[in-house]
Amino acid sequence: MLQGNNLECVRGDRVLFSGINFSIEPGELMQVRGPNGSGKTSLLRMLCGLTVPSSGEISWNGSSIRSLGEDYFSVITYLGHLSGVKDDLTAIENLRITSALAGVAIDEKIAYEILQKMGLEERETLLAKVLSQGQKRRVALARLLLVDTKLWILDEPLTALDVSAIELIKNIIEQYLAQGGMVILTTHQEIDIRATVTHQLYLS
Repeated sequence: MLQGNNLECVRGDRVLFSGINFSIEPGELMQVRGPNGSGKTSLLRMLCGLTVPSSGEISWNGSSIRSLGEDYFSVITYLGHLSGVKDDLTAIENLRITSALAGVAIDEKIAYEILQKMGLEERETLLAKVLSQGQKRRVALARLLLVDTKLWILDEPLTALDVSAIELIKNIIEQYLAQGGMVILTTHQEIDIRATVTHQLYLS
């Protein structure tokens, strides 16, 4: 279980949000919404342990994520709103390198199969700089098919995706939730994802 207790985020002299409380358990989804500048990305970075809340506490199964350190990082997958795809590498090279950095070594055959599942057939060996923004996003999201973590934290995962890709990602998320995973995501788009429980957190 991931819990946030009375979280506050201050940037300079501005309070982005305060008094944020939530809990999310296996099989559950939390959608974080709000206008630009409301602190959605800041909240997700806190939940990943990349930044520290100005006040409040984030806990995983009853223990502060700050005290857990690597034990917490090993159970989460974070995808930021930028794709993180390197233009001078091919799609398959990008996937294999990011997977290795996440501690998951994959051979070329598996990488090909995953990219094909993501709708990138015949683009696996193209340099990323010739791919569209939507195709780059698919390369980044392909990591979700590799990792065996308990919590996905996804910042605008649907950005630049067409209708077919959005449906594909929706199905991947639903399968993960059905297997007991937990998902926290931000999105500006309306998307209906099946989950045991769906929490809506609005930042204003």
